[in-house]
Amino acid sequence: MGARRIRRDQIQRDQKLSRKENGVRKVKETARRDASMTERVKAGKLPFIPAVMSWLSRQLDTPSTKITQADIDQFVKG
Repeated sequence: MGARRIRRDQIQRDQKLSRKENGVRKVKETARRDASMTERVKAGKLPFIPAVMSWLSRQLDTPSTKITQADIDQFVKG
């Protein structure tokens, strides 16, 4: 075995461990962020700050320029 393979195997092992450790934290962070963004959307009307629009865009699977207040109202209800 060469040095490259050894380094690659060590990197793969470290990355696997990192994903396992950080995955739990990222799930919790995502849940916290979703709750926070949902509260901001419920409390306000268009236009929102870019961070909220980006989050809404991912949730609605729609470009942020195409999001309407009706889409947001539907999202909040359901």
